Amino acid sequence: MSLATAVITVVSGRHHHLVQQHAGVARSTVQPDSYLVVSMGDDWVDRWLATHPAPRVVHQPVVGRRLPVAEARNRGAAAAIADGAELLVFLDVDCIPAPHLLERYRAAAESHPGTLLSAAVGYLPAGASPTDTDRFDELAHFHPFRPRPADGEVTFGHPDLFWSLSFAASTATWQRIGGFHEHYRGYGGEDTDFALLAKKAGIGLGWVGGATAYHQYHPTSSPPVQHLDDILSNGALFARRWGFWPMQGWLDAFERRGLVARNTDTGSYHRTGSTL
Repeated sequence: MSLATAVITVVSGRHHHLVQQHAGVARSTVQPDSYLVVSMGDDWVDRWLATHPAPRVVHQPVVGRRLPVAEARNRGAAAAIADGAELLVFLDVDCIPAPHLLERYRAAAESHPGTLLSAAVGYLPAGASPTDTDRFDELAHFHPFRPRPADGEVTFGHPDLFWSLSFAASTATWQRIGGFHEHYRGYGGEDTDFALLAKKAGIGLGWVGGATAYHQYHPTSSPPVQHLDDILSNGALFARRWGFWPMQGWLDAFERRGLVARNTDTGSYHRTGSTL
């Protein structure tokens, strides 16, 4: 018998992207047993889901400016498990699943129990039609340093490569890891923390060929200066937990721009007061 599967996505804005993800899930070769949309204080989600019976909304309260993404993922997982889910598939709201994504994740979870699963994500360019699914592989840019196995194959990689745009875990594996650390708020840090928790629990990271997701375009910056305060706050939390700062490439870029300074005695970072 196939594993009862839940798709979980957390949302605050990006409504058009959620609509396209919903359409992508509907095109899947196998349908999830449940599809949960965790609304982080987004009233639009309630109004939209009232006319779309397949997903159901889970509410995550938001206090302050920084979104509780880690806590929202945990809340979605708890609701899915209460509904009887045996496999949790997490998709970022920007991601459209390929038709075989759920089928491939489910097969990998059955053949490699106890493994944290991830898969390739292709970045669609500006102007790409989200309905032009036959051309997604041709249009998308794939990260050159992340594994992309052949369809149906599973390869194993370093936990540092984990990302939360698209991943899956059996309920038992999720519970062994313990979910995301909920003190992270806003952008950055929680993915690496989660990967280290998995490693500490003795859980390997498997990359699933054919479980591709396609990331819909939205404007961004590199380094992500709009998230500077979140990165500093979450980075400091991470350093207290693990003894080193994550997101080093971004911190170095901020430092070169004069936006942050490093305390050579403590290794910590702080804002300089320069204008972003």
